[in-house]
Amino acid sequence: MSETFTEETRERARAIMARYPAGRERSALLPMLHLVQSVEGYVSPDGMAFCAEMLGITKAQVAAVATFYTMYKRRPVGDWLVSVCTNTMCGVLGGDKAYKALSEHLGVGHDETTEDGRITLEHAECLAACDYAPVMTVNYEFFDQIDADQALDLVKQLENGERPQPTRGPRLCTFKEASLQLAGWSDDRQGAVGEGPAGEPTLAGNRLAERFGVTVAGFDPNTPISRREDKGSGPGNSVPPSAPKPASDGKPAGDAPAVGKESK
Repeated sequence: MSETFTEETRERARAIMARYPAGRERSALLPMLHLVQSVEGYVSPDGMAFCAEMLGITKAQVAAVATFYTMYKRRPVGDWLVSVCTNTMCGVLGGDKAYKALSEHLGVGHDETTEDGRITLEHAECLAACDYAPVMTVNYEFFDQIDADQALDLVKQLENGERPQPTRGPRLCTFKEASLQLAGWSDDRQGAVGEGPAGEPTLAGNRLAERFGVTVAGFDPNTPISRREDKGSGPGNSVPPSAPKPASDGKPAGDAPAVGKESK
């Protein structure tokens, strides 16, 4: 076994395993792979062998998991993993241009690391933040509504040894530090921003729902979203005058107005 994994790392691995019921220790594989990345900066063959030894499973079983999830890297990652969302929403709004600008500036392509080993670039299939598109992350911390120039400025700050403040969340930490947190060891990072109620982009759908009277009837999770008859002037309680009322069989009597179009 590689000397990379010290007794301290083994103690942490045992602590991860102790979170799970006896006989279910193999459930600890996901956080343990993050632990390996916090040591090596990626999941190496030695790292997979370490997980297999600690959990009493085969290296093939570890490899099946490590190669399935994109969050586990098979090649060394730099201090800064820069992920640019190029899925449909972000790509159309500027994510494609931002990724291209960064690729040309850094001289690397997808899943490649700069010669100095400091920055790894990747295009992400989806970062689950369409409401703030286009977005990019640095070690999984969000930078919202960025364009190509802003993306370049952020990366240049990283190259200069700075740690730009994410739009949401605490200050940046390195990839290895982030991996240790994902393994379960919290880091009390100060300077968090963007906490509290959801921002306007996130609430846009709710605003449209209120505008067109689309509501959730009660709080029963089994109750479907429906259009309700006018029950007052409160937000979300009224239905547009042109909205059809249900027929006796419970089906709409006619076509509902298209959301986003006002009747004239």
